[in-house]
Amino acid sequence: MKLPRRALVVGLARSGEAAAFALARRDVEVVAADRDPGIHAGRLAEAGVEVHAGSEDERLLDGVELLVKSPGVPGESPLPASARARGIPIWSEVELGYRLLQAHPFVGVTGTNGKTTTVELLGAIFRAAGRPVAVAGNVGRPLTAFDGMLPPEAWVVCELSSFQLEDVHELACDVAVLLNIEPDHLDRHASFEAYRDAKLRIFERSRVRVVPRGFGLDGIEFSTDDALPAEPLIRGAHNRENAAAATAAARAVGIGDDAIADGLRTFPGVEHRLELVAEIDGVRYVNDSKATNTAAARRGIAAYAGEPLHLILGGSLKGEPFDELAASLPHTVRSIDLIGEATDELAVSLDRSGRTYRRSGELATAVARAAANAQPGHVVLLSPACASYDQFRNFEERGDTFRRLVETLR
Repeated sequence: MKLPRRALVVGLARSGEAAAFALARRDVEVVAADRDPGIHAGRLAEAGVEVHAGSEDERLLDGVELLVKSPGVPGESPLPASARARGIPIWSEVELGYRLLQAHPFVGVTGTNGKTTTVELLGAIFRAAGRPVAVAGNVGRPLTAFDGMLPPEAWVVCELSSFQLEDVHELACDVAVLLNIEPDHLDRHASFEAYRDAKLRIFERSRVRVVPRGFGLDGIEFSTDDALPAEPLIRGAHNRENAAAATAAARAVGIGDDAIADGLRTFPGVEHRLELVAEIDGVRYVNDSKATNTAAARRGIAAYAGEPLHLILGGSLKGEPFDELAASLPHTVRSIDLIGEATDELAVSLDRSGRTYRRSGELATAVARAAANAQPGHVVLLSPACASYDQFRNFEERGDTFRRLVETLR
């Protein structure tokens, strides 16, 4: 593939850093910028990358032939906006990764909820079938990190967020999977319609589509009540739906039902998504920190709706209303602790539904209060329905903090 002589990478979290390294390995002159002045850039500098921490100076675009944008960088932020005005192409890290790896067959998975679980489950199914596979994308290892690392016969299974799909141009999935679309990231996208349109870009140039039954799109359909080669080990109706999507995608690439069944029976789930972190004195503590929107939280809560629940909600706001979540809470919820920036908005919705709650503020306080109320047979569930950026760097840090707090209860 033809690469630019000089490229600017904007945003130096995991995917931006991986993109900068991949370009530098290909002898591209790389400039990298991040608005955080404290960003650790030593390794990039050692690789010959010119790093500008805390800078969004438009002069960084001088001589640049390509801008690679990390998913956390809004398209209207200064450097992408200036690049667009200058006619400089903008690629997502996934677009760059796809071009570097386009010799490999590619399965893409998007949706509001269930992406990480589905791509990791597909990875387990591919391995059960004896097929080399790289699982990459929005959560976990960036796609560009696999450049030069894969055997020729390896498949790529990639989780794709709306932010990554905004700036794709040649990405072409051999199999493209859409799990669902529900309101999310409305603080970033101009509207639900814009968010939906970004998700649907996964089908541009795709060979096979896997779509939810009744969604109104052409393709191989799946639903929660599909007959499967085996029942999945992971809990919840939403996870059976994820398993149905993974089964349809695996069959589409020619994997047999025996290997699919093996993957379904043995895959234990992913961190931070209905992750049982401990059982202490008969109380189970479940980390669902990845439930960063109301639809994901409702699914997580439904998975434990038959048991006495102590629920922890809250975090940073994403522009979503909470009335539907509050109205849907099962009668088995024994206590609700609210944390973070969303406390006031959650409280208003819970008041409308006649639910009682505590304003706990911090996660440590919420865990301590929930644990004090819980009895043997009860479940303490962190399923926040919000992003984490008010008190944590990301949902992983929030989930890891929950895990540590629970361990102190021993």
